[in-house]
Amino acid sequence: MNLFLDTANIDEIKKVHELGLLDGITTNPSIIAKSGRKFTEVIKEICSFVKGPVSAEVLATDAPTMIKEGLELSQIAENVVVKVPLIPEGMKAVKAFAEKGIQTNVTLCFTANQALLAAKAGATFISPFVGRLDDVGYDGLELISEIREIYDNYGIETQILAASVRHPIHFKEVALRGADCVTLPYSVFEMLFKHPLTDSGLAKFVEDAKKLNW
Repeated sequence: MNLFLDTANIDEIKKVHELGLLDGITTNPSIIAKSGRKFTEVIKEICSFVKGPVSAEVLATDAPTMIKEGLELSQIAENVVVKVPLIPEGMKAVKAFAEKGIQTNVTLCFTANQALLAAKAGATFISPFVGRLDDVGYDGLELISEIREIYDNYGIETQILAASVRHPIHFKEVALRGADCVTLPYSVFEMLFKHPLTDSGLAKFVEDAKKLNW
């Protein structure tokens, strides 16, 4: 399962990149707005050192403008993936991008029906929002299982990119259910390393190491 970071914070991205664990980046207008920087400037800087997919979202909601914006974003770097909302106009844009060989990430997916429509339009990635579904009383993890089964039924190559991942249990469960990728906020990524037995075990090793002759 590929591990993406859901952030536009350059310092956070570099920390994970230096570990050799980073496969890609997802961003959205809300995340980039927090940086206070120009949208295209942030995407360009991320792509200067992250070589995997970097999702950059269109801002328009009509297909012609989405296509215009997406074409501009795709010129920033070869690894830019154009992020498009899962609405009818978005599917028109996804089809147009697919015909041009431009990768897309279809976002705001909350049902398996939506995921199948996005795949039929030619989406490279589909982003089901696990945590947001949990927030309103639905089982976000079950959505991952449903999409996986449907895609496998028909040999669909669209990759499942689990999004809105809130904690380490989400991370484990989307992996068990067959997500191709997962995108995490930096705070959740840090949690993946944590276990009290790791901490206590390391403390014991460090203490015992003081007694050794190197």
